[in-house]
Parts: sequence; structure tokens; C-alpha cells
Amino acid sequence: MFKKLISFYHYFLNFFWALFCGFPSKKITLIGVTGTKGKTSVCDFLVKIFDKANIKNASINSLYLKTDKEIKKNLFKMTMPGRGFLQRFLKKALIKGCKVAIIEVTSEGILQHRQKFLDFDALIFTNLSPEHIERHGSFLSYKKAKGKLFSELKFSSKKRKKIFVNLDDKFAKYFLSFFADEKWATTTKEKLPDFFYDLPLKENIKVVQAKILEVSEKGTFFEILGKKIHLKLLGDFFVENASLAVACALSFGVSFEVIKEALEEVQKVPGRMEIVSKKPLVIVDYAHTPKALIEVYQNLKKIFKKDLICVLGCAGGGRDRWKRQVMGRIADNFCKKIFLTNEDPYDEDPEKILEDIEKGISNKKKVLKILDRKEAIKKALLSSKDEVVMITGKGAEPWMCLKKGKKIPWDDREIVKINLNLFHNF
Repeated sequence: MFKKLISFYHYFLNFFWALFCGFPSKKITLIGVTGTKGKTSVCDFLVKIFDKANIKNASINSLYLKTDKEIKKNLFKMTMPGRGFLQRFLKKALIKGCKVAIIEVTSEGILQHRQKFLDFDALIFTNLSPEHIERHGSFLSYKKAKGKLFSELKFSSKKRKKIFVNLDDKFAKYFLSFFADEKWATTTKEKLPDFFYDLPLKENIKVVQAKILEVSEKGTFFEILGKKIHLKLLGDFFVENASLAVACALSFGVSFEVIKEALEEVQKVPGRMEIVSKKPLVIVDYAHTPKALIEVYQNLKKIFKKDLICVLGCAGGGRDRWKRQVMGRIADNFCKKIFLTNEDPYDEDPEKILEDIEKGISNKKKVLKILDRKEAIKKALLSSKDEVVMITGKGAEPWMCLKKGKKIPWDDREIVKINLNLFHNF
């Protein structure tokens, strides 16, 4: 009964703000991006593309809040803010003359009905892997929460509703099964998955295939629609995200030439495989799931052909305990030295979190546990000779969350720079 009351409260609150703001999503092209990882990169790519096309746009993502030329860092420590923020944000975007809004849609936001009374034109699915299991009760419930967003698209007031699905993900069939006037599927594989040929009306699905040509220190090179694109970003997984952005932008009338130019101008996605220093080589990434961690480590090994030193934690005290040991095992498989440290412990004992991660590491000699994350980063930098120092978990997040709701300002990248300056000036 209590859960139903809470659910009704969130539903009513979102209705109130939509009504108060005049249902702004009906008057703007609204694109929602969801999935376990890659959401922020897709949003950022689309923002850059629409900017290059001189189409005024707005965006809410984990990095920033943008309305036309006004960009503010997202300090909410949440990707999809509640309490009517989305409706007020879209109203502000309309006042500033924005024609398009791109927002990240999270499973937590869906649980609290924050997607309600948002009339989407398009939804983008990046990928799905286990995450927020304690919050949802099971992976199946987590998947269904994402699916709920797609199932509600048919009720949008928009005339032509579109979905874009990453065909390389094993749950692509599920997300392609929902109604849309227009369906696009992107892939980095030469051969389409077998399930694609069993899809109803598959001939109406527009398939965009990309071919990864090279991943090196110079970035990621790929071919799409017969043209080559050079992303100045490290990691083949960026191609999946870029392909979704390409397909979406094309569907809204942006020329391929503009798309290519915009993507090739992207210097970085903050906190996503971001090179903070070249000597020593230090990279910061948001990877906080087992799948993301594997992809990051695999790409670094392939690109730089050097040993890895990692600074590793496991975010979310009191949640997703299942992945701690798994993350430790992955680090053990890929890294020469492992510095276990704090991330966002909230109200849980941070030492217990590190102990759980360490259980997955068979070679305890390579492990050093340092609760103070600043000190752990410092020690990792000092221990590097010719290894790559990889700092994962927080990316460009601006806060660390501690007990009793306390938050302290944070930025892994700035901590690296401060330490390197100290070393150089010593």
C-alpha cells in the first residue's frame, strides 16, 4: 500500500508540473536515450551534430544541462532529475527557441514516472547489462523498466514516432518489438544477427552498418554509409554510440556531411576514456559495470600494448553488491597493480566494499587498499613507470557521496593534474 501511495505521489507530481508548464514536450522535438551505458556519449554526439547543423537544441545528461548556448555542469548527481525539473527545463528550452531536446532516460526515473507526460518523437536504445538489481528486484524487472519507456511511445502525441536500436546488443530484438512509425537498427557487424530475419516487417527496418577500421592512439576510425569517420576518441565501443547518433540525426534531416564534420571535431567526451596526462599516460573513465570495465581494459591493452595499473572502487554503497567480486576478478585478469579505493560508499562501511571487491582477486600481492581516493590516485601515479594508469568509476562526476547524505566536491581528473604538477615542481 505504501509503495502504491509513493508511486501515485510521483505520478501526480509529474502531471502537475507538466500541466503547470503547459506540456512543453508537445511543442519540441524530444529524443530520449536509454540503456545501461553509452547514453551520455550518444547525447553529446547528438548535441554536437545539431549545433553544427545550426539547430538550436537542449540536453539533460549526466555531464551537463544545455539550453541553446547556455551550458551548466550537471551537479544533481543524477541523470534524470525529478520534482518537475524536466518539465521546467523543457519550458525554458522553448523560451530560448530550442527546436530539439535530447535527454537521458534512466530506469530510476522510469520507476518514479519521470517519463510520464513527456511526448517523445524518438527513443534510442544503446545496450543492456545487469545494473541496479537491488533497486529493481531482478534483471528482468530492470529490463522491463526500460521496455516500459518504449511501450509508452505509441501514446505520444507526435505524428511520426521513431526508435533506434543497437543491433549488436543481445536484447535488440526485445526493443525492436515495440511499436514505432519508423525503426532504425545500427550494427558494427558484417552479418546481421539471426533473429533479425525473424522480425515481423523487417523490410521496414532501416539498417545502418558501420565497419570499425582501426583503433589506435590517434583515435577510432570507422566506415559508415560508405564514408570514413575519424573519432578522436579511444575505444571501439564509441562506434556503436556514434552509429546511433548518425542514424538519429539522418532521420531528422541533418546531412551526412554535417554529421561527419561534427563527429570529427569532438575532442573528448568528459570522463569517457579521457586522456588526462600523456606522461605518465593516465586515463579516466566512468566504467562502473563489469561489461564496461572489460571493454575499457581490452581497448587499452589493444591500443597501447602496455601493462595496466588501475584505481578501482565499486559505486553505490548498499546496492549492486553482486558486481563487486566480479569487478575485482576483471581487474585481476587485466591489471598489473590494483589500487582499491573509495567511490561512493553512501551509508555503507567503505572497508566492507573493498573487502568484497578483493574477494574476486586471486593474486593479493598486486592489491593495495587505500580508502582515501586522493591518496590512492597519488600512489598509483607514483607507482607508474611505463604502465597505463586507468582510473575508473567516477569519470567526470562532480561529487563523492558519503554517510547521511553528505556530498563532497570531486573530480578524478583534477586530482590527477594537481598531483602531477606537484611531482613536476618537486
